[in-house]
Amino acid sequence: MINLSHALVLASNSPRRQQLLREMGVEFTVQVRPTDELFPSNMPVSDVAGYLAQHKAEQFAHDLGDKLILCADTVVVVDDTILNKPADAAEARNMLQLLSGRSHQVITGVCLLSPQGYKTLSDVAHVTFKTLTDSEIEYYITHYRPFDKAGAYGVQEWIGMIGIPRIEGSFYTIMGLPLHKVYELLQPFMVA
Repeated sequence: MINLSHALVLASNSPRRQQLLREMGVEFTVQVRPTDELFPSNMPVSDVAGYLAQHKAEQFAHDLGDKLILCADTVVVVDDTILNKPADAAEARNMLQLLSGRSHQVITGVCLLSPQGYKTLSDVAHVTFKTLTDSEIEYYITHYRPFDKAGAYGVQEWIGMIGIPRIEGSFYTIMGLPLHKVYELLQPFMVA
């Protein structure tokens, strides 16, 4: 178990992020505040995830107290274009067809807000999909309903098991919480 000098709040409803943080051995509570996910149109795609993670943390700045706030945001990037969460099955199908047979980037930004201020880091992983058949895409969308996932897929789900032969970088970054970066951010607050 990792003991911290301050109470940690995870500002995410993501069951995957909550599971990963629990498995890392950190005690935390969950609190989410409404945040728009808008970013400047001229911002480099490599900066968007970190920017959005910090923007989420800013919602807690006025009543932080003695807490630590951990926020994250994940973007899927292909051809310098960000694929967000799909609105419906048709959009999920289009995204998976776009990712099929090629490589893309997954960038997860993490921000820790502490009484000392903001610390924001990002991590990049490269993911290669095999060429997916239409029936594989349909099966995945029907059975896994990936509408809450950037790029319309979860690497830990069926589509990752059968469709991703190559990953460069952290598996956890692709899942949405680069634990090695989170550990780095939390280290100054760890107590024996």
